[in-house]
Amino acid sequence: MSDLRITQAFLYMDYLCFRALCCKGPPPARPEYDLVCIGLTGSGKTSLLSKLCSESPENVVSTTGFSIKAVPFQNAILNVKELGGADNIRKYWSRYYQGSQGVIFVLDSASSEDDLEAARNELHSALQHPQLCTLPFLILANHQDKPAARSVQEKIQD
Repeated sequence: MSDLRITQAFLYMDYLCFRALCCKGPPPARPEYDLVCIGLTGSGKTSLLSKLCSESPENVVSTTGFSIKAVPFQNAILNVKELGGADNIRKYWSRYYQGSQGVIFVLDSASSEDDLEAARNELHSALQHPQLCTLPFLILANHQDKPAARSVQEKIQD
């Protein structure tokens, strides 16, 4: 084989390696899913989403109204609509349900009996809502590190 042909072969191999490493184009788009995150005030919705988004926990302020966060994972992006949990805001939750593909319900497992009853009522209302009743629900019992936290068994029996 002549030197010219060897040089051409190496150049072609370099070209193929370059194409394989550098010219693949943009990575394929990750699927996006729209979720709604609900729960009473102080249950930890904002803290949960801040942690998932690698944000500083020191700047967490309770949500008034709603906020939207994109939570990136390796294979998907979750667009989470967090709805404030105050009494005067909960009556508007259903206006934000449309288009949701899943629900995160955050429960303060160390809350008072009254707050636990209110959370139970809101959860039952969400489970029966026509726009949510067929969707997957994640029920997160937050604040398990607090001394007053109820065990899973206690929450199930309630």
